[in-house]
Amino acid sequence: MRDNDININKQFYNYLWAYILVALSGCLGNVVDGIIVGNLISEDGVSAINLSKPINQFIFTLHLLINAGAGMLVAYALGQKKIDDARRFFTRALALSMGLGLLLTLVGGIMFPHQTARMLCSNEQILPLAEDYMRVLLIGNPAFILMWGLSTMVGVDGSPRLVSLAVIIDNAVNLLLDIVFIQYFGWGITGSSAATVVGHLVGIAILLYHWRNPENRRLVPVLSTDGLVSSWRRIVSQGAPLAVASICLTLLLLSANTIVLSTTGRTGIFVFALCMNLLQVYNLFLSGTCQTLQSLGAIQVGKKDDEGVRTVIKRGFRFITTSMVVTCLLVWFFPQAIARLFGCDEPEMIAQSESALRVFALSFIPFCYIYVLMIVYKLYSQHRMALFISLALSLTVIPVLWLMSRLMPEYIWYSYMIAYLIEAAIIYTLHKTRHIQFELKK
Repeated sequence: MRDNDININKQFYNYLWAYILVALSGCLGNVVDGIIVGNLISEDGVSAINLSKPINQFIFTLHLLINAGAGMLVAYALGQKKIDDARRFFTRALALSMGLGLLLTLVGGIMFPHQTARMLCSNEQILPLAEDYMRVLLIGNPAFILMWGLSTMVGVDGSPRLVSLAVIIDNAVNLLLDIVFIQYFGWGITGSSAATVVGHLVGIAILLYHWRNPENRRLVPVLSTDGLVSSWRRIVSQGAPLAVASICLTLLLLSANTIVLSTTGRTGIFVFALCMNLLQVYNLFLSGTCQTLQSLGAIQVGKKDDEGVRTVIKRGFRFITTSMVVTCLLVWFFPQAIARLFGCDEPEMIAQSESALRVFALSFIPFCYIYVLMIVYKLYSQHRMALFISLALSLTVIPVLWLMSRLMPEYIWYSYMIAYLIEAAIIYTLHKTRHIQFELKK
């Protein structure tokens, strides 16, 4: 093994665990909220949080579109030792993401909170809980975007351990304040959403410590308008495949919630909420793997090190395989324990949860492989294939889910597995017929 490969292996796991912890602030917050709300409020509270996930996913889309794309450009620039370019991309990504975040606060959180909640929830019993949760989520969304964005940039700038610390404390604060705000302050489900926002603010304060060290000032804001539009265009172009995938996932969450609620009612939407929380667990490992491939892989691309890129990719697929096997086994043997963890004590809900969770645990395996493959295509500048995958990941599920709900509603939980297997077959066919080779462009 080359000395460079040994160094890449070490860097891979440093980046990986840091980005997995970053993903905690994006997805585990909802899981923790769901567990606490299910036990302190009701199963309908868990459903309300799940119905709000399209909003959370849309906020995450803004982060991916801007900060994930900029993170790759910053990594390229740092790999080529172009510090001025890295600083410009960092500054312009920060300004753009915060501007869009504040706009979303104004429109969704202040001007039209009731209309937003009504658009996502048609059940009158769940609607008040959903509206209370969504309002705070929308008002505090700039904290989400800034936390995720700074985490990406600080990690790329060589401080993944600080990112890990910030995210650990962020989630610890969220967990503690969830209980304090709900049980002791009596804020109900609003307190759960508020706790997440406060946790992110604490995480941001910790990440800012990165710039107190003079050695960590490669990425500092620069005030310049030269090439502003072209910089934003490059940032958006780099982040587009991931962002498009996230937009499609937003549409999928919205469509799936609507279809499941109308087909299976209150019990079914709670079961579906459990399955989506299971997906969040998969996303912890998936997001960490993909962010590592983007950051560390992009640095190797900048160095024109083909072997280094392949080493990063192999480590990524090996880790995601191990993670999926362990997660599937745990879900397969303990589905009832997961349902009870979220405060479920109704026999009908527990019975439906058992079969649905097992099916979804297997369904997410092809999803994870396809998502990682999208990043690989992106690293090798196969932009059309990456864009196709990002679109198809979610859009193939919607028609399958709709057809299953109409023709075989008793098998509706198999919709995701069927859709992902169809997509995998299409990707394989396109790869072979187009004779795609994974080689760095000279």
